[in-house]
Amino acid sequence: MEISVLKNSGEDTGRKVTLSDDIFGIEPNDHAIYLDVKQYLANQRQGTHKSKERAEIAGSTKKIKKQKGTGTARAGSIKSPVFRGGGRVFGPQPRDYSFKLNKKLKSLARKSALAYKAKDNGLVVLEDINFEAPKTKDFVKVLNGLSVADKKTLLVLPDANKNVVLSGRNIKNAKITTADSLNTYDVLNADSLLISESSIEKLENLLK
Repeated sequence: MEISVLKNSGEDTGRKVTLSDDIFGIEPNDHAIYLDVKQYLANQRQGTHKSKERAEIAGSTKKIKKQKGTGTARAGSIKSPVFRGGGRVFGPQPRDYSFKLNKKLKSLARKSALAYKAKDNGLVVLEDINFEAPKTKDFVKVLNGLSVADKKTLLVLPDANKNVVLSGRNIKNAKITTADSLNTYDVLNADSLLISESSIEKLENLLK
């Protein structure tokens, strides 16, 4: 699969790059995508939720009324869940939501997400971006030149670039990542996937 390389201004450079069919041209596996996205979202959860059960509530342990003769149900503790201010029954407890996935499955999921982007024309290959200083307006200029300023965008760099990251971090719908940190959720969540030219080879080496 061949795709044109664009300048940061949105103009065609006249060059083309060949995308590997083993990555960008595979038949997407929806179940692999589902599992990888599920794991990503699960790993974002802190799991620090907690409510007090009856044994943890502060309150009197005195029997609040006699056992018989009141005409109402038996009650032995003010900390019972049936009373206001009592403990909660089977409330949430701190837990770890993360789970393990095999490397091959995660790799297949990323390939599938990239294949979907390539198939839906949501993939743009750019010249390598490098700013002399961090300036948000320079990053906005790139997005405007590519006509994606009003869309969710994900820019993939070959390596961390401080000036580019600082230039784009305040833009609401723009996210910047590196080839080795690319994940399935971010690829699918973006309307436009912008990949710098040097990132193509790095991605193919990581996912081959």
